[in-house]
Amino acid sequence: MSNAQHILALLRSHINGDDEQFCTIALQIAAHQAKLGHSKLAQELKDLIEVARSKKNVISLKTKSSVPITQPKGDLSGLLSVRYSDLLLDNLVVSETVHERLERIVLEYQKQDAIRSHGLDPRRKILIYGPPGSGKSMTALALAGQLNLPLFTIQLDGLITKFMGETASKLRFIFEAISNTKGVYFFDEFDAIGTTRNKDNDVGEVRRILNSFLQFLELDNSTSMIIAATNHIEILDKALFRRFDDVLEYKLPDKNEIKEIISIRLATFTPDNIDWASLQKKCSGLSHAEITRIVDNSVKDAILSEKTTITLESLSRSIEERKRAQPQTS
Repeated sequence: MSNAQHILALLRSHINGDDEQFCTIALQIAAHQAKLGHSKLAQELKDLIEVARSKKNVISLKTKSSVPITQPKGDLSGLLSVRYSDLLLDNLVVSETVHERLERIVLEYQKQDAIRSHGLDPRRKILIYGPPGSGKSMTALALAGQLNLPLFTIQLDGLITKFMGETASKLRFIFEAISNTKGVYFFDEFDAIGTTRNKDNDVGEVRRILNSFLQFLELDNSTSMIIAATNHIEILDKALFRRFDDVLEYKLPDKNEIKEIISIRLATFTPDNIDWASLQKKCSGLSHAEITRIVDNSVKDAILSEKTTITLESLSRSIEERKRAQPQTS
């Protein structure tokens, strides 16, 4: 194929949106240049094509479709769900200390080759604990989005069975996937696996499951990130803590975080003479998720009333409705 034909073919593939054909033709041009003795030019073309293909792969992971491109199959089909996230660390409303530690985790992961070259391991096995709705699941999404990795969530209903030995076998499948397919792997409600082996109601199968997890986690030297989250840190087996590279405590939002959550969720709906001190006091003791729902409900009311502002009365009403919906503790 002559240079003129190459150019025409490149233009046609570009117009048709056929990126793979475009790269194929570009490789043909590189091969042709190599035959002519232009090895430097040929190598530069090949390098550019590799960059283009890698960027295309990253973009394809974040498809706008709600259905992921690649779903786990076979033994993993009932054990893992996958999604691709657009969230970033800046989307999280957490304490400054937690945010700094998350940034450190991301930096170590991004520079893991340099860290490993010195015989060290990056922080990639993370345990997060805190009250419900404090942002643990959202953190897994943000880390996956920040690192351009798919988020694989372990399905506990498919993992934990009543048949002796079956759960440990399924754990093995999951850790094989962790080793073979790079991603962020999220064990939510982790206390279902990590309950202490010394509990009075403990049975042999519970011990086997936990022992298997401890062994798999310790032996894992993959490039995937593993995140475990729990609302009940007090019942986790103590042996787990030394297996994780970092342990993050999440708390209910303080007054500054409350204001930040409300401001973010209000978006274009301007607050009308809101007494922030009063509102922060009313929201004290509520989780990130609960405050988010409160603001969303007030925004819906404004939309239905065809208003563009949010009042303290509207937010207060949503707060009271949310608090009444909470289960009463004895």
